[in-house]
Amino acid sequence: MARPKADPDLNGLLVVDKPGLDETPPGARLLTSHDVVQRVRRWSGQRRIGHTGTLDPFASGVLVLCLGQATRLVEYYQGHAKRYEAEVRLGVATDTYDATGTVVAQASPPPLDESAIETALATLRGEQLQTPPAYSAIKQEGEALYVKARRGETVTVEARRVTLYELRLTAWLPPDTLRLYVHCSAGTYVRSLAHDLGRALGLPAHLARLRRVAAGGFTVETAHRLDAVEQAAHDGRFAALLLPVGAGLELPTVCVDETTALRLGHGQAVMLATGASIHPDEPVVALDASGRCLGIVRRVAGQGRDLWKAGKWLATA
Repeated sequence: MARPKADPDLNGLLVVDKPGLDETPPGARLLTSHDVVQRVRRWSGQRRIGHTGTLDPFASGVLVLCLGQATRLVEYYQGHAKRYEAEVRLGVATDTYDATGTVVAQASPPPLDESAIETALATLRGEQLQTPPAYSAIKQEGEALYVKARRGETVTVEARRVTLYELRLTAWLPPDTLRLYVHCSAGTYVRSLAHDLGRALGLPAHLARLRRVAAGGFTVETAHRLDAVEQAAHDGRFAALLLPVGAGLELPTVCVDETTALRLGHGQAVMLATGASIHPDEPVVALDASGRCLGIVRRVAGQGRDLWKAGKWLATA
């Protein structure tokens, strides 16, 4: 497909169904989230594209891309809860905690029943301190941990607080395969969850498959496969795939008139009737009369009045 001309006017969100291990031919390189961004840049002509949360190369499913003005809102999408379908293999542990890594431990699983598995799962539900894998994109001293780990450096990873809202066994395939449904907070590593589940069962384990079925309100049912995105771009229909800037933001909203929007855009503090339930510095989405997202506003602390200023304001021209 011929490379389109740069199109800075393409603004919005593109929900992609990223291919993973099962959709990749043997021997072919797995796509990273950055690879997906690069492809969409090439097909669309929009250079300003970012994603709202990395999906591991071997994993498939929902990857939300922000294009153009929407890139200014990436940080407000990153806190969305995620939902996954996961498959855990017992008896084998890898250095990456997934199926792409090098085997570091093996053991034959003893006979297990669903009662024993449920007991182990119960220890992992709710708020947890979870240690991410050494092979992760977390940055330390400006460099991703997986880069350090691949050089053979000793990597120290700090535990972080995550929440497993729902962790449910959907299938037990003896002697070694578990299928799980996972609803978790942002920042949760399902690879670490697989590792921790194995430890709770007294076995080495790794994550064999992973599919993200939802990120916030964005679901895989409404996501676009990469071949469909490429074809739409070829046919001149790419813009029709985009959701509006600000779509799916799980934040309070306030409607502002044209004069107020102009003042906010110039950095002025304004009075807004939003109610006392909004805390100072809590982000709120400002909408115009048609429901278009204008940007993010925040209540000004310590002013003695209900004053608001723009936090992230979008160009409205």
